[in-house]
Amino acid sequence: MPERLYFTDSDEANELIATDPMALLVGFALDQQVSVQKAFSGPLAIKERLGTLDPDALAAADLEPVFRERPAVHRFPGSMAKRVQELAAHVRDRYDGDAARVWTDAADSSQLRANLAGLPGFGEMKIKALGAVLAKRYGLDVAQDLVPPHPTLGDVDSAQALADYQAAKRAHKAEWSKTPA
Repeated sequence: MPERLYFTDSDEANELIATDPMALLVGFALDQQVSVQKAFSGPLAIKERLGTLDPDALAAADLEPVFRERPAVHRFPGSMAKRVQELAAHVRDRYDGDAARVWTDAADSSQLRANLAGLPGFGEMKIKALGAVLAKRYGLDVAQDLVPPHPTLGDVDSAQALADYQAAKRAHKAEWSKTPA
C-alpha cells in the first residue's frame, strides 16, 4: 500500500486517499466535472466536517449540508452528496462496511471489474482509472487486465506526474473534440 497518492496539493488528503480505501472510493466517486485535485480533496473535507468516513455513518448521515458548507466539497453538492451516500450504503450492505473488500474479494479481473461496475456512479472510465491505480500503485495483480493503454491516474506518482497527466489529458480532449471540416 502506498503511503500517499499524489492527486491533490495536500499531503494530508494524499495520505488519506492512499491509506483509507473508503476515501479512495469517495475520491473516485467525486471525480466528475471537477479537477482531480478538488475530487480527491473531498474525502478529507468530508472527514473533517463529519468526523468519519465510515460507510455506515456516511450512509446514515444527511450529507447535503456537509457538501454545501463553504468551500463546497463539489460543484454539484446535492447530487454528489447523494452519490456518496449511495456508495457508502453499497459498501456497507455488500462488503460489510469494508471498502477494501471491493478489490480484495475479487478472485480475478472479471470479478474485480464486476465489483467496480457495481459501485454507484462507476462507469467504464472510472473502472479503468481505479483499476490502473490498484494495479500500478497498490500492486494488485487482479487489476492488471483493467489497465488501459493510455495514461491514467495510475501513472501519477508525484506532483509533477499529476501536472503532466492533466496537461496530456487536456491536449487529448482538445484533439478529440475537433470536428473534421
